[in-house]
Amino acid sequence: MSIADTPRNESLAATAVAGAIAMAVAMGFGRFSYTPILPGMMAGLGLSPADAGIIASANFIGYLAGAVAAGYGWAAGRERLISLSGLFATAILLLAMGLTSSLTAFSVIRFLAGVASAFTMIFTSAIVLSRGLAAGNPHVQATHFGGVGIGIAVSSVMVFLLPAQGFGTVAGWQASWFGGAVIAFAGTAIVAMLLPRGPAVGASSVREKPLIWTRPLVVVTLTYGLFGFGYVITATFLVAMARQGATDHTVEFLAWLITGLSSAVSVFLWRYAVPRLGIVGVYLAGMFVEAIGLVLVVALPSPAAPLIGGLMLGATFIMVTAYGLQIGRALAPQSPRKALAFMTAAFGVGQIIGPLVAGWLAQGSGSFGLPTLLAAGVLLFCAALIGVEMRRIVAASR
Repeated sequence: MSIADTPRNESLAATAVAGAIAMAVAMGFGRFSYTPILPGMMAGLGLSPADAGIIASANFIGYLAGAVAAGYGWAAGRERLISLSGLFATAILLLAMGLTSSLTAFSVIRFLAGVASAFTMIFTSAIVLSRGLAAGNPHVQATHFGGVGIGIAVSSVMVFLLPAQGFGTVAGWQASWFGGAVIAFAGTAIVAMLLPRGPAVGASSVREKPLIWTRPLVVVTLTYGLFGFGYVITATFLVAMARQGATDHTVEFLAWLITGLSSAVSVFLWRYAVPRLGIVGVYLAGMFVEAIGLVLVVALPSPAAPLIGGLMLGATFIMVTAYGLQIGRALAPQSPRKALAFMTAAFGVGQIIGPLVAGWLAQGSGSFGLPTLLAAGVLLFCAALIGVEMRRIVAASR
């Protein structure tokens, strides 16, 4: 079944496309365009790996704050307004990144961008995924989360095509932030036209019941948070790693482009493994595959290492994010929005710690090898924990 085969297909298709574009803007550009722009900022401004980690962590602190705030009932019935406000704020904040060179200002801007991206992700997902669930169409979820990969791929192409030296007094890294802002404004306008009006299907002004922390939900939330720590090290520093030892910027571009393209189709492709492994099994498999990818990033020579790392990162991190939230919602059927918000908060904590630890270890060791192996070990631990608890999680989520 495709989106076009469902009842009210035109509305459902428009909703899925709106979700994809919103995720491309809020996540692909608002969060992840920092990765391909970072090497130019480090070269042009003399930022150290520790500085880069501080800026990245500020974004993730904002994401955590937004996720926690979203877990309360104040937004019921206002999902669309908050989603569009978050997208507009994302565009403004992308523009602001090109107007300063201060580490403190960068950190404040990225903090606010984290809040905006969390609001957009949570409330747009509430609108889009509820409609896909009501229609019984799994392609809506794949399209929605695939938007993150599309945004990553487009940001990679944008940074590659813009002159590294910039335009006149505008440095190359500044031009990249300005270009991202233009694309974000355009994307926001399109989402405003396509995203359905009114609250999400099934939403009401009545607050959800208190979240009950069962053992399966605790385990899934814990592994989801640790996954945030593990994946974000590569997601933040992959392009910077690709630049080390490279003779030109082609490997950087290809590594992040491959990440985006593979992540754009990952949720759709992994669906074919669900009948055999189940959603929990696919969630486990994604963590294991990404851990192997991180090991290969260290073990393989350049330029193969960042390209393989980008492929395996893209093939897993969106899928694990999407299926992890789906499992969490199933484990808390009376409080799905709270479950989504608190799992996102756990994810945010992992992302805050990851860049700080990676930046510190990289600066001390002179390379990103040690933090990458640490991330791989954390992901292997997550896979093992899910394996031990799988029977309980599957039973509780039915």
